Amino acid sequence: MQKKGKFDYILLETTGLADPGAVASMFWVDAELGSDIYLDGIITVVDSKYGLKHLTEEKPDGLVNEATRQVALADMILINKTDLVSEEELNKLRTTIRSINGLGKVLETQRSRTHLSNILDLHAYDTLSGISLQKKLQHVSTAPHLDQSIVTVTFDVPGSAEEESLNVFIQNLLWEKNVKNKDGRCMEVIRLKGLVSIKDKPQQMIVQGIHELYELEESRVNWKDDAERACQLVFIGKNLDKDILQQLFITAVAETKEQTTAPGQDGACPPH
Repeated sequence: MQKKGKFDYILLETTGLADPGAVASMFWVDAELGSDIYLDGIITVVDSKYGLKHLTEEKPDGLVNEATRQVALADMILINKTDLVSEEELNKLRTTIRSINGLGKVLETQRSRTHLSNILDLHAYDTLSGISLQKKLQHVSTAPHLDQSIVTVTFDVPGSAEEESLNVFIQNLLWEKNVKNKDGRCMEVIRLKGLVSIKDKPQQMIVQGIHELYELEESRVNWKDDAERACQLVFIGKNLDKDILQQLFITAVAETKEQTTAPGQDGACPPH
């Protein structure tokens, strides 16, 4: 980036075993890097013939396999080599991908052929996404949660949130990791996205999170005076429980609340 002139676009291909979240995080923590370029989106390619095998492969000690994590973090998922499998096999793969990541856009390809306009200029992480985010959140996939280590959950809560309380709620999830599901397992949020209403702010606010990093920023869209304000959130992660997350959110960010121990926060989770 220190060279003269500007790049039109940088497409960074990681290794097949890479965690894209670690790469994406650089654009939020490196101010010098972020001043010149921005993170546009994460694209994951899934092999139709072997994808299901990789996504369902069990790892020792409860670890999440790399393929599942790559699908979970993707803003765009290309299901490639669709000509090499039957429609039944392809349907199983589609359902599995949707149960892991209900937010990302899915394209089906042969020989990875697709128009560049489908995968470039996604604006998945900046305020431009606020214009279309509300529409996208309304169409988050509600595919049944298969026996997957990573799933997508989403909920809408009417009303506005206190900004400080919202920050505490997110930090407990991403940093403290002290939120548990009904089985006593710690919830691990890998990806967080949402459109929220903050008390006393006219703009719709976008929240984005990857692993332990998150941003809360103003979109370019204002709430209409007669609109019913609400908070729409999507979580992609491990051991997630929608009912507990929603109740915790309501308890934590309500404009007036008593200090109580919400369900799912009855002790710290072990470090990992």
